[in-house]
Amino acid sequence: MSGEASFWSERRILLTGAHGFLGAALTARVAARGPRELLTPSRSELDLLDRAQIDAYLAAHRPDVVIHGAAVVGGIGANRAQPGRFFYENALMGIQLIDAAYRSKVEKFVCIGTTCAYPKFTPVPFREDDLWNGYPEETNAPYGIAKRALLVQLQAYRQQYGFRGIFLVPANLYGPGDHFDIESGHVIPAMIEKFTRAVETNAEEVVLWGDGSPTREFLYVDDAADAIVMAAESYDDAEPVNIGTSEEVSIRALATQIAELTHFRGGIVWDTSQPNGQPRRRLDVSRAEERFGFRARVRLSDGLKRTVEWYAREVLSTEY
Repeated sequence: MSGEASFWSERRILLTGAHGFLGAALTARVAARGPRELLTPSRSELDLLDRAQIDAYLAAHRPDVVIHGAAVVGGIGANRAQPGRFFYENALMGIQLIDAAYRSKVEKFVCIGTTCAYPKFTPVPFREDDLWNGYPEETNAPYGIAKRALLVQLQAYRQQYGFRGIFLVPANLYGPGDHFDIESGHVIPAMIEKFTRAVETNAEEVVLWGDGSPTREFLYVDDAADAIVMAAESYDDAEPVNIGTSEEVSIRALATQIAELTHFRGGIVWDTSQPNGQPRRRLDVSRAEERFGFRARVRLSDGLKRTVEWYAREVLSTEY
C-alpha cells in the first residue's frame, strides 16, 4: 500500500465545514482516498461555538486528523456589515477546536486560512513571510485577523506541546456549488448572479462596486481541495503555505469575461462610492510546490466557463 493510501486508510478524519462550498469538494476528495472513517458533522451535530459540544464530539469519535474548513465568510459587503460576527465566530471556532484537538490527542490539525490575513499593501507576489508586515485591508480585517490568530495558536502549540498543526492560505475560491448571491456572495458568484439577472430582465447596464482596478487571484475549488489533501498527507511544518495559481486578474477584466460568458451585452458602470478592497492580490506559490508538490491545474478562463455552465444548468435549468 502506498504511503498516501495508508495515511488515509489508517485514520479517522474529521472535516469541519463539510457541507459548505469548499467542504463539499474536500469531502469528495477525502472519501475517494478510503479513510478508516470520515466524519462530516453538520452544525446541528457539532456547534464549534460550543466548547462542551466540541469536547464531547472528539471524545466520542476520536479523530486522528482534523481538517478545519468551517468559517463564516462573504464578500466585501458581508464583511462590512458583520465585522463583529466575522471576527468572533471565526476566532472562537478555531481557537476552541485547536485546543480541544490537542487535549484529545489528535495526531494532526489542518487549518484553512485566508488571503485576507495579508497586510493591505503587501508587496506582490505575497510571500508567507509578509503576513506580519502590516494591518489587513480595512473591509475584511476582522476576518483576516481572526484567521491570523489561529496561525499563532498553532505555532505556539507546536512549540510548547509538539502539536502538529499546519496552516494553509488559499487564494479566493470559486467554482461550481459556490454561494450565488449578489449581497453576500464573493465576487465571482455575485457577478455571475448579477449579470444573469440583467440578461433575464433586459437591463441595459450592470453596476459593480469600486473602479475595477484592484486585482485578485482565484483558485478553482477542486484545485484547493487537492492541495489541502496533499498537505494533510505530506506537510508538517510551522510555516504557513500559500495555495493558488499565481495568476492575477483585475476586477475589470474579470467582469468583462463573466459578462461574455453570461451573454450580457449591456454596459458596465463602476460605482466608485463603494470600496475597492485590497489593491492587489497575487500569491507566491513556490512553497506549496516545493514542500508537497502542489501545482494548480485549472486556469481561470476554463474555471469560469465551468462555473457559469454549472450555474446555468443547476440553478437556471438551462444551457449556455
